[in-house]
Amino acid sequence: MDNLNINGPGASNINRSELADHHEEGIIKEQERLLPIANVGRIMKQILPRNAKISKEAKETMQECVSEFVSFVTGEASDKCRKERRKTVNGDDVCWALQALGFDDYAGPLRRYLHKYREMEGDRANQEKARNGHDHDDLDHHDHQVFDGRRRSKDDTDV
Repeated sequence: MDNLNINGPGASNINRSELADHHEEGIIKEQERLLPIANVGRIMKQILPRNAKISKEAKETMQECVSEFVSFVTGEASDKCRKERRKTVNGDDVCWALQALGFDDYAGPLRRYLHKYREMEGDRANQEKARNGHDHDDLDHHDHQVFDGRRRSKDDTDV
């Protein structure tokens, strides 16, 4: 077996294939950490003139930067949630984190976008209710009736 001997505190023998597996895991984790490069490139192209080209190096550099930025802001928002004993990071937490980290120029527009998004989601939900002729409570009551009916019929057949 082809082993490497690593000297130093906590040293051990590591099989070369295990080392390769650890290296591959590192690459996979690195890829999972980064936003997809195609998406980053598409966003970059939107701001540039039509005939402009973007080098692979520029896309990769931007990919690293935006991924790090997202992680940085999300980490701050997550810390806030943890202190408040909440498990879910929401849009307000992201806005708060941007402001707390000094990105005031981004926090304001993002808050306005979030407000409009929530308004649109509310309008969409109301349209869906009107289209179905039900309100949410009717659907919940109906779901309970269907579930109870299924349970009764299953209990009847199991006897």
